[in-house]
Amino acid sequence: MTRSKKLVRTSSDQWIAGVCGGIARYLGVDPTVVRLAFVVLTVLGLGSMVVVYLVAWLLMPKDA
Repeated sequence: MTRSKKLVRTSSDQWIAGVCGGIARYLGVDPTVVRLAFVVLTVLGLGSMVVVYLVAWLLMPKDA
């Protein structure tokens, strides 16, 4: 049986809410890469990344 990929927040790989860990798992990359991307984009003046993170926190379901 093929397992479909789901975008969910992780409970096992989280620092704040598990959003970056969930995105990393979905994309198949290291969570540190996703976390660094969020930090770099936020520091470079794209403060809206904080809003993106908060929205993802609200919309992404928690893994089981």
